[in-house]
Amino acid sequence: MTPRLWAPFAERVELVLPATGDRSALQAQPDGWWAADVALTHGTDYAFSLDGGPPRPDPRGTWLPDGVHGASRAFDVDRFAWTDDGWSGVDVRGAVTYELHVGTFTPQGTLAAAADRLEHLVALGVDVVELLPVAAFNGRHGWGYDGVALSAVHEPYGGPAALQAFVDAAHGHGLAVCLDVVHNHLGPSGNYLHELGPYFTDTHQTPWGDAINLDGPGSEHVRRWICDSVLGWARDFHVDAFRLDAVHALRDDSPRHLLAQLADEVAELSDRLGRPLGLVAESDLNDVVSLRPTAAGGWGMTGQWADDVHHAVHALVTGERHGYYVDFGTPDALVTALTRVFVHDGGPSTFRGRPWGAPVPADVDGHRFVVFDANHDQVGNRALGDRPSTRLDAGGLAAQAALVLLSPFSPLLFMGEEWGATTPWLFFTDHPEPELAEAVREGRTREFGGHGWQDLYGGPVDVPDPQDPATFAASVLDWDEPARPEHARLLEWYRVLVALRRAVPDLGSGDRSRTVVDVHPAQGADDGPWQGVLVVHRGAARVVVNLAHVAAAVPVPVERPVRVVADWDGGVVRPPATAGDPLVVEVPARAVVVLA
Repeated sequence: MTPRLWAPFAERVELVLPATGDRSALQAQPDGWWAADVALTHGTDYAFSLDGGPPRPDPRGTWLPDGVHGASRAFDVDRFAWTDDGWSGVDVRGAVTYELHVGTFTPQGTLAAAADRLEHLVALGVDVVELLPVAAFNGRHGWGYDGVALSAVHEPYGGPAALQAFVDAAHGHGLAVCLDVVHNHLGPSGNYLHELGPYFTDTHQTPWGDAINLDGPGSEHVRRWICDSVLGWARDFHVDAFRLDAVHALRDDSPRHLLAQLADEVAELSDRLGRPLGLVAESDLNDVVSLRPTAAGGWGMTGQWADDVHHAVHALVTGERHGYYVDFGTPDALVTALTRVFVHDGGPSTFRGRPWGAPVPADVDGHRFVVFDANHDQVGNRALGDRPSTRLDAGGLAAQAALVLLSPFSPLLFMGEEWGATTPWLFFTDHPEPELAEAVREGRTREFGGHGWQDLYGGPVDVPDPQDPATFAASVLDWDEPARPEHARLLEWYRVLVALRRAVPDLGSGDRSRTVVDVHPAQGADDGPWQGVLVVHRGAARVVVNLAHVAAAVPVPVERPVRVVADWDGGVVRPPATAGDPLVVEVPARAVVVLA
């Protein structure tokens, strides 16, 4: 590789080779670029010194063997012997995605160990495995959302070669790989970009401070840095899709939004590679501008996350109403979410204190929206990192799974959810800087001082110390659990539901116009989580969910003869008393019956 650096703030740039101590001057190029006149072989450590300052890693480098403060190492992406020549890819629209964090998915916490568990995902029926951010960050343990090197793989996970091997293994199992990438901010430690050039701008502010410079002087090179990173993952690491973190924080007033540029460039690469490449945006805007084609002024994303569906399911089944759940928890909110996607689609949002969102046009396919009953945020951003499995009975977990997996959307599962994992998933960090570590501790405690957390947990919340190694250790999945009877039963239920999406076209369809929900409240239900029966029409199929603590006999209109294709805790279908009457489905308490 030939070292190059965009550093318009520098008067002089030197290439530093730590192994020998050699320094050589880079040649100035137009627009603030610098280039060396040497080619580095694979495995050579190198860094850049600006105006005689300390050596800094390459912001475009792919290998940081000594962490984000150390030198970069030249990595030849062509050394790996790929075996996926026949891989044709996966369209993420309608796919079942499995979200995992490399560091806590296995006790070893590496990509190689995660690859050894891919057969579990195949047996589950997953289509796409989504890795939480693998970009290099400071310390050994962390969620990965404070990365500082967009194109480098966190060394404790195995580094760049391990990612290539993981993707190759996944493709061999028929699984696509999605990377969670963070372009809206960088972590506080190891971020040297401010020394190089105008990577940030105070024209816009984000929750993390100054925004990434996407529309000011020099922004064309910052945008190039971001786009080249994504293209490199797809081209050199064979990654199939990308989950783009918090795109609402990509503040860009330029005529062509960064995401539109990225979408067009990814589409061109997809054509060249001959396989689909997906871009899925996490957006808090409740606006399908992200899905609109770039030619029509949109951002051209393949899909976007729909948090409102999670909130509607979670609040209804658990009864939680704190924080941003305040407008959810009713059957009407769930009906809106399952048919119109956004509950906040232009009306008032109590949590935000103002109107929010816009309606989803009727012709937007449901498969464009990724939904879930748990994910890293919705579990890890709770004070105690507690999963739904710690608060719900087995029937409640089965009901949530059915509502999500048999919805008209693209479902996502969070690692361990499929067997009702009892391990928490906490917020954990490993900052070696004492001041930063203490700031994280104080911020985490302060975050849970309100929004109803004390009411939820029944008293003051003792927030686990993110810096305590025990906090990280507690978050590692227990792979002995899936074999235990109560967990094995739920795991089989997930497998059945995923299989039904493929076996029954109506249950796998993204046609929202053929999704209707009948609501049957339980008589005399107490306060708390809603009790009653939901009948979700999915074309000619029916998903009958009894959330009450008593059995129910429910009329279920059908378009043609149906049979029970799956059930949680049984159920009996009674034929209509007279022609034209609905079927009657007798559903046990806290049970699910699927008809098709």
